[in-house]
Amino acid sequence: MSAETVVFDETYIREFSKMRNEPDWFLKLRLRGLELSKELALPKPEKTKIEHWNFHDFKHYVENESISSLDGLPEDVKKLFGKGQEAGNVIVQRNATVVYQELSDDLKNKGVIFTDIWTALSEHADLVQKYFMTEAVQVDEHRLTALHAALLNGGVFLYVPKNVEIDVPLQTVFWQDDPRVGLINHVLIVADDNSSVTYVENYLSTNSGEPSVANIISEVIVGNNATVRYGAVDHLSETVTTYVNRRGRIANDGRIEWALGQMNDGSTVSENWTKCIGNGSTSDAKMVTIGRGEQKQNFLVRMDQIGQHSDGQIFAAGVMKDEAMGIFNTIGKIFQGGKKSNAEQTSRMLMLSKKARGDVNPILLIDEDDVTAGHAASVGQVDEVQLYYLMSRGISRDEAERMIVRGFLNPVVADLPIEGVKQALESVIERKIQ
Repeated sequence: MSAETVVFDETYIREFSKMRNEPDWFLKLRLRGLELSKELALPKPEKTKIEHWNFHDFKHYVENESISSLDGLPEDVKKLFGKGQEAGNVIVQRNATVVYQELSDDLKNKGVIFTDIWTALSEHADLVQKYFMTEAVQVDEHRLTALHAALLNGGVFLYVPKNVEIDVPLQTVFWQDDPRVGLINHVLIVADDNSSVTYVENYLSTNSGEPSVANIISEVIVGNNATVRYGAVDHLSETVTTYVNRRGRIANDGRIEWALGQMNDGSTVSENWTKCIGNGSTSDAKMVTIGRGEQKQNFLVRMDQIGQHSDGQIFAAGVMKDEAMGIFNTIGKIFQGGKKSNAEQTSRMLMLSKKARGDVNPILLIDEDDVTAGHAASVGQVDEVQLYYLMSRGISRDEAERMIVRGFLNPVVADLPIEGVKQALESVIERKIQ
């Protein structure tokens, strides 16, 4: 199969699926996605026109050789990994091809599955089929979900059995060093009853200059009394158009903690949508971003609270500089019957230049009386009183401004559990605010 850009038609889809030895049900899903992509419209993010964004021009497939150890990676990638135990449970995908994966014997013996999506389709097909685009994300939502199903070229599957608590982070790095390759990744995480896991992923580009696409979907399914901590740092180049959709579904007394550092340099549409289905379910979403140049970004953070005694917490903070535009849409919805639930959200946008644009739209939709809810939102320039205080201590104005930005974004940085990932996000923040 050619590695050059091709026409994505039925013949191509069948050939690609056959090469990957995919089960029949998955091929049928691909073909359905292909047909729907011709009929469905693009999503319509609030206050952002994406009709002319590039979602189709990219290279779909290249071969990459495996590596025998993490030492074979370039420094920009290698520095993302932690030391010791946490470095032993990792997957590295290069240009949509898995080049390295490792899972400790201890976790294997407990029944944990952490592998690339192709191995999962081959060895755990029934389990993948049960959850893949059935509960959190549907193939027919809009053109981008349909294209995702049709052209998926990478991803991982993580399954944690009942009563298994994992005390070390599991990590994936999605690395693009061919600037034409599209990342059509699917991450599927299933935490069964009474289990817990921490998962961290990185998206990074080490080359740029040519147009490409990232169409990313993550589905997190949390069982009764289970917990998933999900950390991510996205840093794709300015020529990559990114659609990223991270969804969660939580059963009784389950919990998802999101810590998302969305630092892409290109045009970005992002959705983070959690459904608190069960009684006592909890979701805590923290998201930060920095926009620069003429970048356009649109972010949705939403929580649907359906069960009783559910709790939804949203924190979103953004910094816009140069002529960048950033929009936050935060939605907390408590459904009828969701008694004793609580929905809280805080959205803040900081602008570092007169031409930068920030827009914050906090929304509470409450269909039940016996609940609590609240929101706080702010858009503005750097606080002059804070600047004056720091400058009075002998700190330059530029450095004082950077210190304020660091503190502004720290709630997500502090939540990342792997030191290498935390340092990588801090490094990205420093480069973007210089």
